[in-house]
Amino acid sequence: MTLAMTIETAALPTLRQGRARGGLFAQILRVAAMAAGGVLVLLGVLIAPLPGPFGLPISVVGLMLILRNSYWAKRRFIRMQQARPNWIMPFRRLMRRRPEFAAVFWQQLLRIERLLLRKGQRVLGRWRRRSRAFMRTSAA
Repeated sequence: MTLAMTIETAALPTLRQGRARGGLFAQILRVAAMAAGGVLVLLGVLIAPLPGPFGLPISVVGLMLILRNSYWAKRRFIRMQQARPNWIMPFRRLMRRRPEFAAVFWQQLLRIERLLLRKGQRVLGRWRRRSRAFMRTSAA
């Protein structure tokens, strides 16, 4: 689906729906959501130096608000997705109607482990295989 959608056609369905529905009210809501997203991104950047990982999730939520309400951002997002699909896929999975938080979190943990540790030092994949095997034997 992602390869079939081109940059030019990315915003066409939402453009038509926005004009047909609320007109001025829909535009005001869209601009307000984009402003709230910008404030969240700035807040996340300001919070980032503090201890704890709170800055990144706040920034991601702000970027998601901007992406859902800005046609320019949607076009840029599609370009980035075509250039770097592995980087963008976690964001796409989190922006679905029913986001897969646990699956995305687990996938990112495995990626970080693969980047930081050598093959013999990685434990998350082994832990997952052992827990699955244990669940199969205990269910039977």
